[in-house]
Amino acid sequence: MSRIKHKATLLPLGALAAGFGLASAAIAQTPPAEPVKAESALPVVRAKASAERPGKDDYQATETRIGKGKQQLRDIPQSVTVITEKLIDDRNLDDFRDVLRSTAGITFLSGETGEEDIRLRGFSLSQAGDIYVDGMRDTQMTERDTFNNDRVEVLKGSASMLFGKGSTGGVVNQVNKQALLMNQHEVDMTVGSGEDLRLTGDFNFKTGESSALRINAVLQEADNYGAKVSKHGIAPTLRWGIGEADEFSASFYHLEFDNVPSYNHPWFIVNGTIKPTLPAKNFYGFSSDYLRGNTTYATLSHTHRFGDGGELRTTFRQGRYERELWASVIRFGSTNGAATTPANLSNATLVTRAPKGRVAISDITTLQSDYSNSFSWGGMRHELVTGLDYSDEDAKRNNNFAGTASPLTSTVGTPNDGASRPDTRGNPVLNSFGARNLGLYLQDMVTVAPGVKLLGGLRMDRFEAEYKLPTRSFSRSDTLWSPRVGALFQPNEWASYHVSFGTSYNTAGDTYQFAPGAPGNDRAANTPAEKSRNFELGAKFDLFAGRMTLGTALFRTEKYNERNTDPDTAATQELLSGKRHATGLDLDIAGRITPNWEAFASYTFIPSAKIDKSNVALAANGGGSQVAGDRPGLTPKHSASLWTTYRLTPQIRIGGGLNHRSEQNPEGARNVTAASFTTVDLMGEYSFTENLILKLNIANATDKLYADSLYRGFYIPGAPRTVQLSMKAKF
Repeated sequence: MSRIKHKATLLPLGALAAGFGLASAAIAQTPPAEPVKAESALPVVRAKASAERPGKDDYQATETRIGKGKQQLRDIPQSVTVITEKLIDDRNLDDFRDVLRSTAGITFLSGETGEEDIRLRGFSLSQAGDIYVDGMRDTQMTERDTFNNDRVEVLKGSASMLFGKGSTGGVVNQVNKQALLMNQHEVDMTVGSGEDLRLTGDFNFKTGESSALRINAVLQEADNYGAKVSKHGIAPTLRWGIGEADEFSASFYHLEFDNVPSYNHPWFIVNGTIKPTLPAKNFYGFSSDYLRGNTTYATLSHTHRFGDGGELRTTFRQGRYERELWASVIRFGSTNGAATTPANLSNATLVTRAPKGRVAISDITTLQSDYSNSFSWGGMRHELVTGLDYSDEDAKRNNNFAGTASPLTSTVGTPNDGASRPDTRGNPVLNSFGARNLGLYLQDMVTVAPGVKLLGGLRMDRFEAEYKLPTRSFSRSDTLWSPRVGALFQPNEWASYHVSFGTSYNTAGDTYQFAPGAPGNDRAANTPAEKSRNFELGAKFDLFAGRMTLGTALFRTEKYNERNTDPDTAATQELLSGKRHATGLDLDIAGRITPNWEAFASYTFIPSAKIDKSNVALAANGGGSQVAGDRPGLTPKHSASLWTTYRLTPQIRIGGGLNHRSEQNPEGARNVTAASFTTVDLMGEYSFTENLILKLNIANATDKLYADSLYRGFYIPGAPRTVQLSMKAKF
């Protein structure tokens, strides 16, 4: 497959970005009360940069860049959950999806083509493109690992003013590790259940007075009872001019994987409830099944610090993402036709394996420039953030590259039977999708009185997309505006109260909603963007002398013009006639209760969620998709994650936690329920020395059998009891 060529628009856009940021800087700058020469300011900035920490100290985070520019979390008038590197390490959250499973409000749709569609407050994240890396949009379809993550941030609620299209439920930002001004290295080896072997390395070199190199790497091999895992990755980052007026960074990321996927387990329904009966570790696919691909991107960044404290940060990223799936859809029955549910299960119950295949290749170019500064004007203090971002995505897809079904069957009692099927499919025929987006935004937080801040922001996006099939093509363009307003009351250093309103939109021209139908069916091209809004009232507190952060908020998220098929012109038009909402409470706790006792808790309560309007008709049998009045699928009332550790002695630390989700419906199956579940995780750690640490993790200690990712007709079980022993060496 040939590499997609990129359009020669980057240099003009780079100049535009720089010009836009510099113009904003010139407008915003006001002379300080006591002029300070840039030369005298530099040592102060460098001293702060030298104090950078590796980010492994605790579970508490106090600042972020998820809101554009570096901000204190208390200054963001929305719920934010941060999973720090230490929490990731303590819980052994090696897979990105495991990180999200430890965050309240998140559920998973197990899609037809093997991707897990991540939901936040019941609204899609990954299908709408709301997964980011260092504030820049990541691709929808790839495998992700945490070996290069410093932390993962979840911003909840509509946020199109910050990020553009998508973000009804919120966004997830993966923050990559950065090179620091120190010499510090770490190697971690883990062995575990399923013949799992994982080796990671984190090597940080101080290469000069203001320069550093950091290299992170991972290698993992696991048999996993037939659903094999094989991946390796490397992520070097070079920074120079750290803390100086001009700072530069060049980084590269490559993750390659060649796995055997456990695509699904079939439903076994008892009185309308999904009853997971097959052991979670059972793999019924073919040994010839595979999930292969790689993620590769390079990032260049430049930060210019002005003498008055302003900062202009410009980042360019070029990435290629390849993913190919050939898997087996597991069903009960005697043929590869429609699935049948037996009255009773036994080891002799037949299992069939229908093929499912998909090919996805994306080339994404992103340029982003942000300017931030604090200044006094009109007798008030302003905290300004402004900038632009441009993205160009060329994607090639074949969503149905399954091939001929195999007649080979198995039985419930013979998982991982070693059977395989020949691949006679040939080369896939690929559809082509191209999307370009230019966004401009401006946000200002104004201190109008001591402890009182008002926030206002506006973003404009110009979105263009085209879909090309072998026989036809169609396109769409939109110009969209996204406002954001809020108010904060901060009476002291430890309390911050906020109220906010923000909007979001999902364009008809994204990779999924713009999918082609039968010839002449271009209804997506005729449909404007869906729109959403989020209202929030909340507070953030610093407790125990600042060692712990508590955040809580009441929210209401509404998608008020959801796409519905027009019953009169179904082939050519959709209506923005639907509406749904989710109303609830978020609670986040992170930090130290005492110097030896750490805790993290994330809880989301959604007592009210409903399809308010829809033209979907109730199926004759009472099943099918949700209709008006129903609770949306994948929106449990309760979801929570708790983790805590305690240092018993200088050498011994113990920990444990819970993950809980209450019952929920699969999307598209209103009359079927997945039962609630709670899993228990345990940890014990022994430090031979400060630099040599042995750790034991037991995930799902009770071996709870439950349905984790849901789809109409099947589910992916939660991981079985997993035991991992890790040895970490620092030097």
